[in-house]
Amino acid sequence: MSEFILKYFPHLSDIQKDRFSMLKGMYDRWNSMINIISRKDMDNFYIHHVLHSLSIAKVIDFLPGTSIIDIGTGGGFPGIPLAILFPDSEFTMIDSIGKKIKVVRAVSDELGLKNVTTIHKRIEDETGKYQFVISRAVTGLQEFVSLSSKNITPVGINSLRNGIFYLKGGDLTEELSSITRKATVWQIKDFFKEPYFETKVIVYLPV
Repeated sequence: MSEFILKYFPHLSDIQKDRFSMLKGMYDRWNSMINIISRKDMDNFYIHHVLHSLSIAKVIDFLPGTSIIDIGTGGGFPGIPLAILFPDSEFTMIDSIGKKIKVVRAVSDELGLKNVTTIHKRIEDETGKYQFVISRAVTGLQEFVSLSSKNITPVGINSLRNGIFYLKGGDLTEELSSITRKATVWQIKDFFKEPYFETKVIVYLPV
């Protein structure tokens, strides 16, 4: 398994270590059939995809029974790595592109993840309620908030209020100024020292 994961998450169980170490080979195999991750990114798979996804775990420790929806999950990020890390939380992965959901379903099945549900649907059509929404920059922040806020239930159990965790890069000043609710922004470089994270942030918007 990538040393990057163990460096920042040293207390993984043997099952979690096994699952993380299986990921690269599984995505290599799927990528050769369905191009879901760029070749350049596959060379840095554990940093660009797995560790980036796990940055959310540096700001919240999802309690057992937490329900989370990964909107526009693509190949399963950030949802799959977080589902490995939080086996007692429930993750729903939604994407409008069928072949991507096919990959997410196959990967979660092969890993034996019992806490992952996949949905082939546009978020506009999803009516389910969840405690948290997670995503990796699928659209502009304001549009994303307006699309996904309807899916957040007000009833929470975690240390942070239910809301949205959005992984984004670059300067967010303009986007955040258009959001009425108060956002918290964490610099991922404060958690992970790799140069890739220099401009990456986690945006948290409580409901």
